[in-house]
Amino acid sequence: MLNPSHNRGELNVRYDQGVLDPEWPVATEKFHEGIGSLDLLRALRDSRQKCRPLSLNVQLPSNLRSALCSPGDVSCEHRGGENYFLRLQHEIDLVSCHLGTGQRVEQFHLGGGVPPIAQLKRLMSHLRGRFNLLGHECGEYSIDVDLHHTDWSTMGVLRDLGFNHVSIGVPDIGADSDMSVDCYQNPAPIHSLIDAARTFGYRSINVDLGYGRAWQTPESFALKLATLIELEPDRLLVFDYSRPPRRYRTMAADNIRALCSLDDKSAMRQSCFDQLLGGGYHYIGLGQFVRPDDDLAIAQERGRLRRTSEGFTRHGYCDQIGFGLGAISQIDELYAQNTEQLERYQQCLDIDQLPTSRGWRCEPHSQIRLMVMERLACDLELDIQAIETRCGLIFRQYFYAAWPVLEQLAGDGLIELSERFISILPAGRPHVDAICNLFEKDSGGAGREPYSEWIDHDTFI
Repeated sequence: MLNPSHNRGELNVRYDQGVLDPEWPVATEKFHEGIGSLDLLRALRDSRQKCRPLSLNVQLPSNLRSALCSPGDVSCEHRGGENYFLRLQHEIDLVSCHLGTGQRVEQFHLGGGVPPIAQLKRLMSHLRGRFNLLGHECGEYSIDVDLHHTDWSTMGVLRDLGFNHVSIGVPDIGADSDMSVDCYQNPAPIHSLIDAARTFGYRSINVDLGYGRAWQTPESFALKLATLIELEPDRLLVFDYSRPPRRYRTMAADNIRALCSLDDKSAMRQSCFDQLLGGGYHYIGLGQFVRPDDDLAIAQERGRLRRTSEGFTRHGYCDQIGFGLGAISQIDELYAQNTEQLERYQQCLDIDQLPTSRGWRCEPHSQIRLMVMERLACDLELDIQAIETRCGLIFRQYFYAAWPVLEQLAGDGLIELSERFISILPAGRPHVDAICNLFEKDSGGAGREPYSEWIDHDTFI
């Protein structure tokens, strides 16, 4: 807690909770089954009529083998992968026929790891036949790779297939893993992949690193961070294992592993800021650290950074289309998510139906709230008068309960506050996520609980 002098009963703003949460602003707990495939089809039609550019996200389930097969059944694993890819291609066909050939795919992400190369080549060929994918350097095409199952030749093939951004995951260690802590600390495998990515001309390299497992200590985590900083990846996404990004969430409950103590987790979290900021990285929020010459840092400096369901991006103006298990599409105010049940996913596509299972339509109050949170997160500054003019409101009254907390943060030297602007100062940048979250629970209506009732304990960083 940065300001322990506040008396009990006053607003008590905590700064040690909730840092590095890559899931905001998609509050999937708001998703409901009232959103279905017809809603998505109508949104796709609107996207085609407006001829907006696209951002595609294809999800490959990391637990596909365990979902379909018994351990060691290699033939079953192959059949399961083939069956999934056939359904995935059919979903691509069903969606693409409602979109226009003139809609450029400016951003593309393949999540869940690298499949067998033959399957990946077929998938990419299928996508290129159905969508307007761009050349190697015109779009931002990224892929998640597994540190211990990807080699130089694979990195070369991925580059030839059009991928120009790569995200390398540092694997977890658990009872079902043959990794040791010594292997976790070994920089050679990740060094090799980073060298390969640079040799083949990838535009940026991201490393994902989780913290908070029981086997980790503040000392071991600090050592791992130091080795990564020496390798100089363009970006690092650091996340709490208790709230990992979707691509690291297993659907098998028996894979849940023990977490470390809160004190150790807090120390690891602090190491992220101390070591990475000291190593020349910029923190742009939500666990994402970037080098100052990275595309995201430049976009933030120029006021062009956006935040979507897939994280920070320079392509927030694109309609987001998701394919595969649990994938999320976002078109205007509509969020639509595919089923996360493999059997249900297959059944829907077998009857030529989109596998949309739930979603959320962002209402006007929520749109205002998300706009404020996004602009403050992306620009580190909010033009209050511009929000008032655009939305037809009086900001201080609309977010009436947040204002005393903002004044306290200004007194603590974390933000600069006036009737015209909210600016996050350098001391407040490690806490940008929580500052933005101030606006999450107040959408300008009577009956909302005041911030003094919910900010006191675990909400603020």
